[in-house]
Amino acid sequence: MTRRLAEVAKKVGVSEATVSRVLNGKPGVSEATRQAVLSALDVLGYERPTQLRGERARLVGLVLPELQNPIFPAFAEVIGGALAQLGLTPVLCTQTKGGVSEADYVELLLQQQVSGVVFAGGLFAQADAPHDHYRLLADRNIPVVLVNAAIDNLGFPGVSCDDAVAVEQAWRHLASLGHERIGLVLGPADHIPSARKLAAARTMGDLPDTSVARAMFSIEGGHAAATRLIDQGVTGIICASDPLALGAIRAARRKGLDVPSRVSVVGYDDSAFMNCTEPPLTTVRQPIEAMGRAAVELLNAQIGGTVVPAEELLFEPELVVRGSTAQAPKA
Repeated sequence: MTRRLAEVAKKVGVSEATVSRVLNGKPGVSEATRQAVLSALDVLGYERPTQLRGERARLVGLVLPELQNPIFPAFAEVIGGALAQLGLTPVLCTQTKGGVSEADYVELLLQQQVSGVVFAGGLFAQADAPHDHYRLLADRNIPVVLVNAAIDNLGFPGVSCDDAVAVEQAWRHLASLGHERIGLVLGPADHIPSARKLAAARTMGDLPDTSVARAMFSIEGGHAAATRLIDQGVTGIICASDPLALGAIRAARRKGLDVPSRVSVVGYDDSAFMNCTEPPLTTVRQPIEAMGRAAVELLNAQIGGTVVPAEELLFEPELVVRGSTAQAPKA
C-alpha cells in the first residue's frame, strides 16, 4: 500500500496524503487532482478501490468470435440492450481472421479502463488455446463473465446452455423417428461445448468413432464433415451449430439424397432465419434472452463490488421440430 501511494504520488506530482484522501473518498481534493490520481492508478496497473470502480468510463467490453453466425449478433443485441438499461455502454469487439485477436482486444479494453468484459464464445472454450489475456484480466480484478462452456480454472462466473441436455433432446427425437445410425458433427477436439455434447451422446446409444466428424464452425465445415458421415451410412445427423447443419443439408443434396426423407439433420442454436431455410431446420434453441440478461446481472453485481462465485449457470435448451427431420428411411 505504501509503495502504491508513493508511486502514484510521484506520477501525479502530489503528496502521498493527497493520494490517500482520493483513495479513501475524503473531501478536500480538487476534481482535477482526483481524476489525475485515478488515471495514474490505471496507468500504473493498480486496481481502483471497490467504491471507485464504477467511476471508470461506464464501458463494458463485449467480445465475440465472429458475426457471420447469427447466434452472436443475437447475443450482442440482448447483452447490449441489458447493459444500456443499467447505464453501461457496450464496446463491441469482433475477431476477424488475420485481424485483431482476442488478446489484442483485451489490451485495448484495459486501455479504455472498462468496467468489465463479457465474452460470448471465444478462446476460453478451447483447452489448447492461449489464455494469458484472461489471467491478465483476473490479475487486474476486472469483472468478467463468460457465455457458454469455459475450460476449468479460469476463475470467472459464466452462463451456459446445457450441452448435454441439448444432445439428449436431439438424439431422442431422431431415435423416436426410427434412426439407428446417428452421427455427430462437432467442433475441434479441444472445444469444451463439443466435448460435452460428445460425452452426452455416448450415453444415449451406440456411437462408433466413425460416426463423429469434426469441423470448423461454418457451412463449408459442416458440408465436409457430414459428407464423411453420410459415406458411413449415417441417416440422422446432430450438429453443434446451425451453420454446420446447413452444411450437412448441402452435403446430403450433393450426394443426391433428399432431406429429410433420406437424411435427417438437427442443428443447434435456433439462430435467425432457421425457420426460413428449405427445409426449415429442426434445431435445439438456446435461451438467448435469459442467458444474456443473466450474464449482465452477474457482471453488474461484480462492478458494484459484490463477490460472485466462479460458477457456471446452466440454462435449459428447447428442441424446435421443423422440416429437416423425418422417419428413418426403410432399409
